[in-house]
Amino acid sequence: MTDLALPRPDAAPAAYDAATLAVLAAMEEAAEKHLDAIRPHNTKRSYANDWALWTEFHGWLAERAGHELPLTAVTKGTLVGFVVWLDTIKLAAPNSIDRRITGVTVTARGLGVEVPKAATVAARQALKPMKNDPERMARGRGKAAAVTPEQLRQMNAVVTDGLTGLRDRALWLMAFGIAGRSAEVAELRADTITHVSPGLEVHVPAVKGRPPRDVVVHYGKNPDTCPVRAWLTWRAAAGITSGPAFLPITVHGRLGDRALSPEAVREIIARNAERAGVAVRLTGHSMRAGFITTSRKAGKREEKIREQSGHAENSPAFWGYIREADKWTDAASEDIGL
Repeated sequence: MTDLALPRPDAAPAAYDAATLAVLAAMEEAAEKHLDAIRPHNTKRSYANDWALWTEFHGWLAERAGHELPLTAVTKGTLVGFVVWLDTIKLAAPNSIDRRITGVTVTARGLGVEVPKAATVAARQALKPMKNDPERMARGRGKAAAVTPEQLRQMNAVVTDGLTGLRDRALWLMAFGIAGRSAEVAELRADTITHVSPGLEVHVPAVKGRPPRDVVVHYGKNPDTCPVRAWLTWRAAAGITSGPAFLPITVHGRLGDRALSPEAVREIIARNAERAGVAVRLTGHSMRAGFITTSRKAGKREEKIREQSGHAENSPAFWGYIREADKWTDAASEDIGL
């Protein structure tokens, strides 16, 4: 049997003629288009959010350096700086930072940017000690703290000016008002939020196999924390009549045309809570938990609260929130002669 002549591992790459190079380039482009077409929608939205953070990082960097770098400057220095910024400024979990490195790299390459391998290697080297830090790895984990009306007022007192502040306040108050998951808030549409005399009628879409639901959000007594007023103010300022209810906003104050991702919803809530100095770390789920406990403490019936939150009747999570709200109501240790 004749041995096949295989190239040596150290053989120099072949020199291709112009026609071959043209075909290979066309196939590279076709491959990128195919991979983009089959990439899940949620992944695309996550990548878009990663790029939005990359843009925000460049704005932050420009304020300190006095010069704005192009977003296409994906180098060892900028990518490592991005990792450190996500860790120290955004307080992101290491696994989340790892995903963002991928998102920025993939997006940049899709724009035709040559991302050096040394840049991604260095970024993950900078990330490695963070993954060995238990406190950093614990970011975003565990049971979400239930937000209180007092903390909502605290957040409102320091909300940023301009369009971003109006969006952020409307977003977290809407999340509270509908007892919504981050994914549900991200999927809300302006044309299915109807203003009526008592407040808002909101269609909460189906996400991740959970059924949709229609809820009502009443006007609040406190204008600063009223979800209805906050939504109407944001809607008018942004000029939104249809499409996604909440949109990304560039560092230059321009509205994006795609819905925020669930991760972006969570980050907006966490960032504003941190800015306000809220004593506990709030997450996207904090608004949902906070609505349930606050509503229960106000004496609302379990079935009405479940209608708002979309929990099943036998949901352990739901009854855990109810027990938390009820623990000081007619406590076993109260008025027993001690």
